[in-house]
Amino acid sequence: MATYFTLNTGARIPSVGLGTYKAGPGVVGDAIAAAVKAGYRHIDCARLYNNEKEIGVALKKVFDDGVIKREDMFITSKIWCSDLAPEDVPLAIESTLNDLQLAYLDLYLIHWPFQIKKGSEISPENFVQFDMPKTWQAVEKLYDSSKARAVGVSNFTTKKLADLLAIARVPPAVNQVECHPGWQQAKLRAFCHSTGFHFSAYAPLGRMKVVANNPVVTSIAEILGKTPAQFALRWGIQQGQSVLPKSANESRLKENIDLFGWSIPDELCAKFSEIEQVKQIRNDSFVHPQSMYKTIEELWEGLSHVSIVAWSS
Repeated sequence: MATYFTLNTGARIPSVGLGTYKAGPGVVGDAIAAAVKAGYRHIDCARLYNNEKEIGVALKKVFDDGVIKREDMFITSKIWCSDLAPEDVPLAIESTLNDLQLAYLDLYLIHWPFQIKKGSEISPENFVQFDMPKTWQAVEKLYDSSKARAVGVSNFTTKKLADLLAIARVPPAVNQVECHPGWQQAKLRAFCHSTGFHFSAYAPLGRMKVVANNPVVTSIAEILGKTPAQFALRWGIQQGQSVLPKSANESRLKENIDLFGWSIPDELCAKFSEIEQVKQIRNDSFVHPQSMYKTIEELWEGLSHVSIVAWSS
């Protein structure tokens, strides 16, 4: 069982990373230190999360203390919707690099295929038409300069990926999206695999314990002698995707990376087809008559089963 996946750049992305969404001040730094000690080699960050400065302090400490070398870590960040104007893209990565106290990122993602005015909040008067070709050209220059060793996207559907692939000089290396046993994304995952994009899963345990409390998950986890979280994460890795669980609890950090040396038999993996598929993360704040997405179906392209949960990752 691989502990890494190979990107289309030739770089290796760890199969398990630490998500840092909603990891607040006074918490995220300790979580980074504990995660590195536990064996995590991928830290997933974003400008939106408002914690990159504290993450940078924690990373510098583990590097300076000789706990791990920079080249042995894989650091991801994401460019927020207010920085997608082509002229703002290089400024955005410089700000992130300064906060993280790094010379380069291993992976830099467009967080959402949606743009708002610079320095603004998500509100109809701030919506701007997202010019993906021009923004992607600016992102490609970051790859050319090696400030981002790989570039990619997040929350892109199959059609949006196909549109991007049609105009890209540097194809995206990664598409990071919601994926867990309750939202398996088989079609999107297959498209990513067929086109050479690595499929990476945020919220791999779902929200509000929907996955952990699912009877299919709990019953099979019990058979294997594993926790529901371990079972769900291992399932993701066996689908060929990296997973990004988030936790600040040291024991749970260790649990969430104890995914190797065992596997889910094919006959038990087949049981996942019994799990009802409900998308939990829809971000309908992007949907408005003044937006480029007039309906939730336009944002997610034909989505027919969406839960009431609406949040940003």
